[in-house]
Amino acid sequence: MRFSSRVDISEPNPIAKAEATAKTAGRPLGKLNDSNPTRHALAPDLVPDIYSADPRGQRYAREALAAFLDMQGIGHCSPDDLYILSSTSEAYSWLIKLLCDAGDAVLAPKPGYPLIESIARLECVDMIEYQQRFDGSWYIDVAELKAALEGADGGRIRALVLINPNNPTGSYVKPSEREAIVGLCREHDVAIIADEVFYDYDLEPFDGNARLAGETGALTFALDGFSKMLAAPHAKVGWIQVSGPAEEVAEAKRRLDVIADDYLPMSEIVAKRIPELLQAAPTQTERVRERVRGNLAALHDMLDSDGQGLVSVLRAEGGWNVLLRVPSVIDENELVLRMIERHGVSGQPGYFFDMTSNGYLAISLLPEPDDFRRNVRVVVDTVDELIG
Repeated sequence: MRFSSRVDISEPNPIAKAEATAKTAGRPLGKLNDSNPTRHALAPDLVPDIYSADPRGQRYAREALAAFLDMQGIGHCSPDDLYILSSTSEAYSWLIKLLCDAGDAVLAPKPGYPLIESIARLECVDMIEYQQRFDGSWYIDVAELKAALEGADGGRIRALVLINPNNPTGSYVKPSEREAIVGLCREHDVAIIADEVFYDYDLEPFDGNARLAGETGALTFALDGFSKMLAAPHAKVGWIQVSGPAEEVAEAKRRLDVIADDYLPMSEIVAKRIPELLQAAPTQTERVRERVRGNLAALHDMLDSDGQGLVSVLRAEGGWNVLLRVPSVIDENELVLRMIERHGVSGQPGYFFDMTSNGYLAISLLPEPDDFRRNVRVVVDTVDELIG
C-alpha cells in the first residue's frame, strides 16, 4: 500500500524518544514548557477537567464505542482501531490526506451526494466517478471499476469510496459486489473508504447485506457517527474504524496518528457524553427507523392510489431518502421552481446527484407523517399541473 508523502513520519528526536520511553514505563515527567492551563489550576469553573490530549480520541470514549460496536455482531473491534473526530466529513478529509498526494484520485459513486467531490477538490485530489446502474434495483458496475483501476488513471487512484447504503439511491453493497471489489482493491493496492452512516436504516433490502467495517481482505476505513445513528448532527461525533491486513493497518495507523495529533478534534465536553449517548443509540435508531419505514409505506399507498399514476418511487433498500420518478418531459428545474412558486416547497432534483437522465426528485422520509404526506401531495399535484 502506497500512502501519501504529505505525512511526516521521520524518526523522532532523542528527547521525544526519551519522553515516549518514560510514558511507556509509566514514569511521569515534569515539563519546563508545559503550557496546558488545565494542569496549573487555571481551568474555568464551567470546564474544570484536566485536559489530556489523545490523538485518536479519549481512551474511555473509544473503549465505550468499541464495546458498543462489538455488540453489533460485526466482529471484534479494538479501541486501538478507532479514531473519534467531529464528523464523517472530517474523516474523509483526513483519509484523503493519508492516502493521496496532490493530483492523485479517489473513485466515488454516481449518483451520489456531492460532498466527496468537494472535499477531494479542497485536498487538491481528483474524484473519478463510477456508476451505479438501475435495472429494477441499483447495482455497482464492477466491470467499470476494473476498467478504471487498469486504465490510464489507474496509477493515480489511491482509494475507492463505497456508500453502504448509498444516498440517495438507497442501495447496499451486495455480497458479490463486495467480494469482487475487495479483490480488486487488494490487487491494485487501493484502500476502501466505506461510509456506513445510513446502514441501520434498512427499508426494502435484499438478503445478505453486511457492514464493511472490520473487513480484513483489503485496507478498509469504515465511517459512521451520531449524525445518523442518533439523528443528532449537532452532536458532532463521527469515527473511523481501521481494518485489513495487519501490516497495512499498522502503517496506516502510524501515519493517521500524525494527522490526528495535528488536529486533536474531540472536545472533552462532548467525549464525556459518548458512553451515555451510545446507551441511547438503539432506542433512538429504532425511533427513526419506524418513522422512515412508516413514511415509505405511506408513500407507496399514496402513489398506488393516485389516478394519474405519473409519479413512482424507485426501490430504496435503505437510508432516509428515496428517489421519485416523474415524467422526463418535465424539466427538473421547472418542476422545483413551480413547487416553490405555487406551494412554498423546494426540493433536490436528480441532477443534483448526477443522475444520468432527467426526471427524478429526492424526497426525505424523516418528516412527521402529516408533513410528509403534504410534501408528496405537492409533488403529485405539481406534476399533474405541468402535464396538464
